[in-house]
Amino acid sequence: MAPAAAAVTVADPTGAAARAAGRTASDYAGADARSARIDVHHHYTAPEWLAWAERKEMVSAAQLPWWTRWEAAGTLDVMDRAGIATAVVSPAMPVRGFESSAQRRESVTVALDAVAGLTAAHPGRFAFFAPVFPDDLEASRRSFTRGLDDLGAVGVQVRANTRGVYLGDPSHDRLLAELNERSAVVNTHPHELPGTDPARPAVPGVPAFYCDFPLDTTRAAVNLILSGTLDRYPNLSFILPHGGGFLPFIADRMGAFAHFLTPKVEAARVRDYLHRFYYDTAAPLGEAAAAALLATADPARILYGSDWPATPADTLTGVAVPALDRASGLTPLQRRRVNRDNALRLMPSLKRPGS
Repeated sequence: MAPAAAAVTVADPTGAAARAAGRTASDYAGADARSARIDVHHHYTAPEWLAWAERKEMVSAAQLPWWTRWEAAGTLDVMDRAGIATAVVSPAMPVRGFESSAQRRESVTVALDAVAGLTAAHPGRFAFFAPVFPDDLEASRRSFTRGLDDLGAVGVQVRANTRGVYLGDPSHDRLLAELNERSAVVNTHPHELPGTDPARPAVPGVPAFYCDFPLDTTRAAVNLILSGTLDRYPNLSFILPHGGGFLPFIADRMGAFAHFLTPKVEAARVRDYLHRFYYDTAAPLGEAAAAALLATADPARILYGSDWPATPADTLTGVAVPALDRASGLTPLQRRRVNRDNALRLMPSLKRPGS
């Protein structure tokens, strides 16, 4: 392939050069869309938000983890190397707490202003989820109303647990009911387990993301089932990160011991509930994890996720992407759907002219 063509294929999968040649992203996707992926798991700590938070003496950027050092040029380079045409970013606000709801609302305003600028500066390359907070309905309303109605957010982002209260708790009903009316996509993400201190891991030397994050996601998913949330709010589409945490590996266990739950869940319905979630591939998703996920979830409900920049570039491009491309349980058509088409079906506003 000539150098000029290669530059379009990798560096500009949805951009002006492709459109000028009368071609679109799908022309470069191949049978499995590996060069036109839609990434639903992308952490975006806006530099503008960091500057604001430092002025408020809420954070010290130098003491924050590596994944908060987000910058556009390096991110676009990694996206091109990984074949990511569009990244759906989740604005991050890495603080341990806010002084007040008013401060949280100000924080959200800064974050949404920044992501609006990002999407405008790079058409087609970025979309976003609006952050919501189950313990703060007013801040959530302001965020999802502006995000969904004014700025074109494709869904909302929420933590698996908020101050130790898991997603699906009755205290979350008002928020979930309003999102249900909008048929919202709800992207979830784990956090530290309740009662743990991130500065002092429960197992010395083992960071929370290593083992605790998959458990946090699993707890949230089970609580969404147990609480009846999936039944009460059928218009919500929940995305579980990291291949659903431990959920695919304990699917049989969940069915076998469903009668031990309080209230009891019919064992025959457990598989149905598991098929109602969406799952992203951020893990990395190797052969064993892929096999477990495919035994649990419909391939039509699996979405590509990079976990950038929490997953370093060399791990993403050298381990995670090749593992997905080699996963033997997926046909080329299923892999194409995982890489791109499933996200377009779930979030049709991602489909723009020329994309």
